[in-house]
Amino acid sequence: MKTILALSIIPQVIVIKLLALAPGFIERYYSNGLYPVISKTYRYVFGWIPFSVGDVFYTLAGLLILRFLVFNIKYLFRKPLYFIREVLIVISFTYFMFHLFWGLNYYRPSIHETLGMGNDYTTEELVEFTEKLISRTNTLQLQLTGNDSLMVKVPYSRKEIYRMSSSGYAGIAKHTPGFSYTPESIKSSLFSLPLTYMGYSGYLNPFTNEAQVNSLQVDYRYPMITCHEEAHQIGYSAENEANFIGFLAATANKDPYFQYSGNAYMLRYCLNEVYRRAPDTFERLKGQMHKGILKNYAEVAAFWDRYENIAEPVFKNTFNAYLKANSQAGGIKTYSYVVALLVNYHKKNGI
Repeated sequence: MKTILALSIIPQVIVIKLLALAPGFIERYYSNGLYPVISKTYRYVFGWIPFSVGDVFYTLAGLLILRFLVFNIKYLFRKPLYFIREVLIVISFTYFMFHLFWGLNYYRPSIHETLGMGNDYTTEELVEFTEKLISRTNTLQLQLTGNDSLMVKVPYSRKEIYRMSSSGYAGIAKHTPGFSYTPESIKSSLFSLPLTYMGYSGYLNPFTNEAQVNSLQVDYRYPMITCHEEAHQIGYSAENEANFIGFLAATANKDPYFQYSGNAYMLRYCLNEVYRRAPDTFERLKGQMHKGILKNYAEVAAFWDRYENIAEPVFKNTFNAYLKANSQAGGIKTYSYVVALLVNYHKKNGI
């Protein structure tokens, strides 16, 4: 029986590869069928608990793995087939649970297809959108600080931000029911310090469906990052799509700090793309921005600089490989593809 369980990883991988060829099937029967039931159930079960159950689960799992190695490493050389079988059983079980509880969302159709949008844009369209985004962000920055040279400080606690975040989703769900987000299950990660050294702002636990936010990074981006992780919870696994939906939710929120967070966050992506395509235009657009916004950007850069370490590229390369293994061919670069979604959404619906 154990051998069958260990070898089950092979047909599982084959089935997943076949399902990846049928995104319409995944969208209809998993992402809009089974997954919402699983996701809501887990959020009801774990959402009310004030700490991250998933982080506790990972800690216990790590201890059990360490215990297994201590007591079974001797079999690696004496009975290698036994050792390999035991390891494959764990891998097979984890692989199955990951895809059942969340991972199949990686193979759903691209969001621009489901929303009926294009996925390309001209430099002129990018510049037009970026100019409007600068104007909106400038207005919000001045509204919140009263001085165009002061950076925005979010006055809310982490728990207040978590509680307020769902109202933006309620707004966009009126037009796109698939963006509905209830109940909440958003928490500060117990591993915030390790996450910081690894260079991450948050993550979704696929086994408990808890959205985790790096609680050390309390700056203007915190509301947007919260909305980003919640986008993963409702079934959008691709990072670019979670950024796009997080932007829609943050800017649909009635609170101006959420609106500023979403706009300023995405403005950086657009400016980076303008710089790549037209450096001279980038300098002109940068000159239109309030100094307070630039100070917010500098604050974020200074935070990450304090925790920079030689291991961070290793973690980033590992995550990059993980993304590529789950149908995100561009790896971490897919984050920048959100600009295409933003520009085309603007073309279709207006900013």
